[in-house]
Formats: sequence, C-alpha cells, structure tokens
Amino acid sequence: MLGNSELILTPEGCIYHLDLLPEEIADTVITVGDPGRVQEVSKHFDRIEVQKSHREFITHTGYIGNKRVCVISTGIGPDNIDIVLNELDALVNIDLDSRTEKPVPHSLKIIRLGTSGALQQDIETDQVVVSTFGIGLDNLLHYYKHEYNAEESYILNDFKNHTLLHGNPVQPYIAEGSIQLLNKFSGNFIHGITVTCPGFFAPQGRRIRLPLTFPNLVDKLADFESGGHHRITNFEMETSAIYGLGKLMGHQCISINSIIANRQTKTFSKNPAAAVNRMIEDSLEIISGL
Repeated sequence: MLGNSELILTPEGCIYHLDLLPEEIADTVITVGDPGRVQEVSKHFDRIEVQKSHREFITHTGYIGNKRVCVISTGIGPDNIDIVLNELDALVNIDLDSRTEKPVPHSLKIIRLGTSGALQQDIETDQVVVSTFGIGLDNLLHYYKHEYNAEESYILNDFKNHTLLHGNPVQPYIAEGSIQLLNKFSGNFIHGITVTCPGFFAPQGRRIRLPLTFPNLVDKLADFESGGHHRITNFEMETSAIYGLGKLMGHQCISINSIIANRQTKTFSKNPAAAVNRMIEDSLEIISGL
C-alpha cells in the first residue's frame, strides 16, 4: 500500500497536482506546455464535460464526435512532465481507495502538441515535426531504472561520441516514441530526433549575458547523424521525458511540434499562433480516428 506522503491525494480524493479524479480523464490525453493552449485545443471539441484548473495544470475533457479526449497543460520542462506523467499513470493504474496497484495495467495514448526550434536549415518555420526519438539532456530518466533497446543504444552511443556530451554535468538518455502512433502521423509531417533541454537559454545554446559551457551546442546537434538516416531535427523541453516515462509505464506516446524558430537561419515565425492552430487542427483530425 502506498503511503500518504508517496501518493498524495486532496481531501476530495483527487490526485494532488492535477486535481483530477480517475473518471475525469480520457484514454487519449493531449498535453500542451502553455496553459492558454488548452482552450485552443478544446474549442475544437464538440462538447466539453470536465474543466478543471490547479496551478499551471488545466484540464478539459470532452468529445470529438464519439471520441473522448482530454487536453492537459503541463507547464514547461521535464520536472513538470515528471509530475504529469506519474499522476496520469496513477489515475489509471492505481486504485486510489486502497492505494494499491491494479492487477491489469492500463495504457494511455499521450500526445504532446508543442512548439519547438528547428536545427536543420531545410526545416522551415511553421512546419510540423513528429519526434521519432527523444534524447534528453535533462537527467530525469536517470532517476528511474531503465534499459534501452538495440536501436536506442546504437543512436545514443553515436550521439555521445559525436557531441562529447556525456559525463559531468550532462548524461544523455534516449527513448523511442510509439511506432504505432508515429505511423499515424506521416504525410505532411517531418520525422526526426528531438533533443530535450533542461532550460531555454544556455541549455539551448542561447547567450544573453552569461558565458556558455557548450558554445557550439547548436552546431554539434545539427551535424549529428546515425545509421545514415537518423538526424536531430529540433529541440525543446519536454519530449524525452514524456517518451522515457511513458515507455516505462507502458503508455503510447508521441510528440508533435510546430516549428516557430529555426536556429540555423535565425528566423522566427511571422505568425506562430496561426502555425500552432494549424498543427492542432491537423493533429485532431488524426486523433479523432485513433
């Protein structure tokens, strides 16, 4: 049985941070970093049955046709993903009354709709990237026991040898997205490896006033290639944590990102809101049929 300090519930019996009951989420969960983007997703629902808000975590659950979907804001960064993924998993795989694990595990479909910066010149702003793998520079997954499959190990070793980003202070990890979901998002979507960073400025090679430990980070990531067809397309702050935890928990995860900046050409989207909305509409069309 999980103790009160390990599985924290509110007086109403809700999971602590998300403030949700098990029946208030759907089997298909869309995550967005920006709390304001929840409404931009749910405005496309045919009806909404749950609207809850606690801290940066806003949840809308409703229907697209007969498909029940929920959208949850995570806030920014792998630390918030640690909270959201663990609490979503607890809602479906822990009996909150007895505080014990359910005998049959339940798998969610978790789909990130985010924004990102491109690392390749040929990826233009306003295009959409779907992450085949997430490589984490944030260390989160190292707090959980994990193993890599053969392809993950091969790519990760190539990455370490190419970038020399291993050891103190960075120990990269890798996790693969759901192949089943990746196959659903093809067509006009670009596929590639996404690097997840633990911050927005120095961890993504931006210098404002402070000197950088890794001043050539952007170029090193952009030049990476493994197996003749794996390249890093973009970086952001959530994907590897979602993929890593989701895989360990048995959930199907995919990360979809609208490219609002290109770090090679140093360009920024002229209308990021419109680009994000197109990504949402195109993704929901597919999600409604999952």
